[in-house]
Amino acid sequence: MSQQPVIAFIGAGNMARAIIGGLLENGFAASSIWAAEPDAARLEDLAAQGLNTTTDNQAAVAAADIVVLAVKPQIMKTVVNALAGAAQTHRPLFVSIAAGISLDALDRWLGGDAAVVRCMPNTPSLVQTGASGLFANARVSDLQREQATQVLEAVGVALWVQTEAELDIVTAISGSGPAYYFLMMEAMTAAGTRLGLSEETARGLTLQTALGAARMASSSDVDPTELRRRVTSPNGTTERAIKTFQAEGLEAMVEKAMTACRDRAVEMADELCKD
Repeated sequence: MSQQPVIAFIGAGNMARAIIGGLLENGFAASSIWAAEPDAARLEDLAAQGLNTTTDNQAAVAAADIVVLAVKPQIMKTVVNALAGAAQTHRPLFVSIAAGISLDALDRWLGGDAAVVRCMPNTPSLVQTGASGLFANARVSDLQREQATQVLEAVGVALWVQTEAELDIVTAISGSGPAYYFLMMEAMTAAGTRLGLSEETARGLTLQTALGAARMASSSDVDPTELRRRVTSPNGTTERAIKTFQAEGLEAMVEKAMTACRDRAVEMADELCKD
């Protein structure tokens, strides 16, 4: 980063550690990172890497320019309410990576007039190939938006959406999306095994094919529709498989599943953001 703010992570679980790892690999100074976690034993390895660690969330907030809220949605209200005093005194930027917790709720719990960014990262962030959608409230400055982008880009792609409601769609695409692809991998491996391959061979071919297809799509100057067309010869084997998927309603099933995911994200907000 050209400018290195002090960043505090409230919660030191897998996603927080993924982002911390990405920041360190991108040249961010360990001495400018705080990790706060009630279980001191979970902080030992982070302290060994040179990070500032504490079991006191308020102390971490007091030291930070950016506070990443990386706790489970179900306990977010309790955790954030306890930070309100430090938030009002020190006025850092808060970045929430929890699904279903609205900007308005976070602002209320922080005591009001807080600069807050909501983002929806996904689990491939653990291997620095994540995809995150972000949205900020009106109190976030241009510099803070840039800083939030840099934090999330440490573990992949970070894209800003136009409305907070769009984050529920982000959840349906990239937030939950890895599980859709894992399910497809499971199904292809199982089908390959039933057709006669060993499970090891079927899994190896499936995983490498998924990796190759993703790399082709992300590096190509044409869209996936054209890539699919190029590998689908008329009256060939791929065409037979594609027509089978389409006859079984794959496209409609995907849309139905993603709509259900989006709707559940909306429901979670209603359940979790009550005062």
